[in-house]
Amino acid sequence: MQYLKRVKSRTPESVELEFTLAGVGSRALALLIDYLLWMVILTVLLTVFGFLYYLVAKIDGAAKWIISIQLLIFFVVYVGYFIFFETLWQGQTPGKRYAKIRVIRDDGRNAGLQQAIMRSLLRTVDDVFSLGLILILFTKQEKRLGDLVAGTIVIQEAQNSNQEISIDPAAQELADVLAKTGRLAALTPDNFAAVRRYLQRYPTLSKAAQLTVSENLHQEILSVTGLYPKTDNPNYHLFIQAVYLVCLQQYGG
Repeated sequence: MQYLKRVKSRTPESVELEFTLAGVGSRALALLIDYLLWMVILTVLLTVFGFLYYLVAKIDGAAKWIISIQLLIFFVVYVGYFIFFETLWQGQTPGKRYAKIRVIRDDGRNAGLQQAIMRSLLRTVDDVFSLGLILILFTKQEKRLGDLVAGTIVIQEAQNSNQEISIDPAAQELADVLAKTGRLAALTPDNFAAVRRYLQRYPTLSKAAQLTVSENLHQEILSVTGLYPKTDNPNYHLFIQAVYLVCLQQYGG
């Protein structure tokens, strides 16, 4: 019996990818961990502001300023915690990373700063009267209000992603050549994430989709790095595997 829903996302290249939705349990676990960490941060801030309040309590009007600044910082921490981590860790917070789930866009691309901001600002609304939980339970793609507005879904992270990626032995030789050019340094972590996601999904794609996606990703890498193929009929998939090996050394797994 399958308890977790699966959803198909269409990439900008018009290729369908299938993901497993995170489910209420995983999302609740992630949120619990994040809120515990958030409370630790707030406890430290409360201690600091309590000390400041004690120091300036006798100064006229100073206490009100301390309280106002404290409330503002609390709001920034509440909203900024999720924005910071989901942007830095490509859709993950400490809680999501522990629960092995991730936020992505509806089309399968990585969630960015804009999506993180919208999801975080609407978190308070989702928490009121358990609105987020209700929407997750009764929407097809298990979206809370923040997801509906930001155009995101929360999926389960692929397990042991590096081990699931099959690398042709010939890719290592090409990777050594590419590394010597120095041009792959122009690739960003987002580019690396796209390469890794492609290699993870490659075995599940049809032959036609494999060719289309690999060719498009190949062209994207060339446009970013300024590299040019030395043959009129390049092996796109082998090239991307080689790029992955170089990026693995550059950014880590």
